[in-house]
Amino acid sequence: MDGHGAVLKGVLFAIASSLVASTAGAASKMIADVVPVTTIVLFQYGLCLLLLVPMFLRYPFSHWSTRRPGAHLLRGVAGWLCFYAYYLAIKHIPLVDAALLRNTAPLFVPLLVWVWMKVEIPKSHWHPLILGFIGVILILKPDLEGVETWHLIGLISGLSLALSMIGTRVLSNTEPASVILFYYYMISFFCSLPLAIMEWQAIPLWTLPYLLYIGFSISLTMWCYTRAYTLAKASIVAPINYSGVVFAGGLGWIIWGHIPDAVALAGIVVVVGAGLLSSWLGFSQNRSGETINDIPQVISK
Repeated sequence: MDGHGAVLKGVLFAIASSLVASTAGAASKMIADVVPVTTIVLFQYGLCLLLLVPMFLRYPFSHWSTRRPGAHLLRGVAGWLCFYAYYLAIKHIPLVDAALLRNTAPLFVPLLVWVWMKVEIPKSHWHPLILGFIGVILILKPDLEGVETWHLIGLISGLSLALSMIGTRVLSNTEPASVILFYYYMISFFCSLPLAIMEWQAIPLWTLPYLLYIGFSISLTMWCYTRAYTLAKASIVAPINYSGVVFAGGLGWIIWGHIPDAVALAGIVVVVGAGLLSSWLGFSQNRSGETINDIPQVISK
C-alpha cells in the first residue's frame, strides 16, 4: 500500500474508533447508576481478552513475546486509567463534556514530551496550546469554590489518553497490533480486578446487554485505534479524534436532552479549534524535520 493509501485508511479507522467509542460511552452512562464503574471496566477488559482468544491460539507462543515490557506497561496503565476516569466522569457530567475533556489529549502530548523528554516546543505551537487550555477553563467553569471534581476526573482521562497515544505509536514501530492489544487488555484487566472486587455488587440482568455491547464495542474501538496509529502519524490521526465530541454531543442531546450552555459551547469550539490547529502545525512541519507532534519517533530512538 502506498503512503497516501495508508494515511486514508488510518483516517477512516480513526473515525470508526471515535463513533463506536461514543456509543460505548452512552451505554456506560445508561447503566452507571446501578452498576459500579469498576465492574463496567472489569467486564469490558475481560470480554476484550476473551475476544482475543482465537487470535491467541492462532499464533505460536513466540509471537506474543516482547522486548518492550516497560512500554507495554505504560500504555496499558494509561489506557486503563483513561477509560476508568472517563466512565466516572460520564456518570456525573454530560456525555459531551466528558468526551471533550477526554479529547484534550492532543493538547497534553507536546507538554508531556516537553517535561519528560526535554523536547523543545516550537514557538508557533504555544499559541494553540494556550488557546486550548483557555477553552478547557471555559468548560470547567471554575468559581469561588473551585472546579467540579467530576470535570477534573474527565480531564485526567485526557491526560492519560495522551500517554496512551504516545505508547501506542512507540510500540507500533516494533510490535504488531495483536501484541499491543493483548498486553493492553491483560494489563488493564489486572488493574481493574482489585477495584472491582472491593466494590462488587449484584449485576441487574437488564444491564447485561449493555455490558456486552460495551465490551464488544471497546474491543472494536481499540483495534481501530491501534490500526489508525499504526497506519498514520499522530499529527494526522489526532484531529480526527475530535469527531467523537460531535458524536457524543448528538447522543447526549437525543438521549438525555443535554445541550451545552453558551460558555461551555464556546469552550468546546475553542478546544477543538486549538487541537486542530496544533495538529495542522505539526503536520505542516513534518516534511521539514522532526517536530513535537512526532514525539513517538523521538522516544523510540
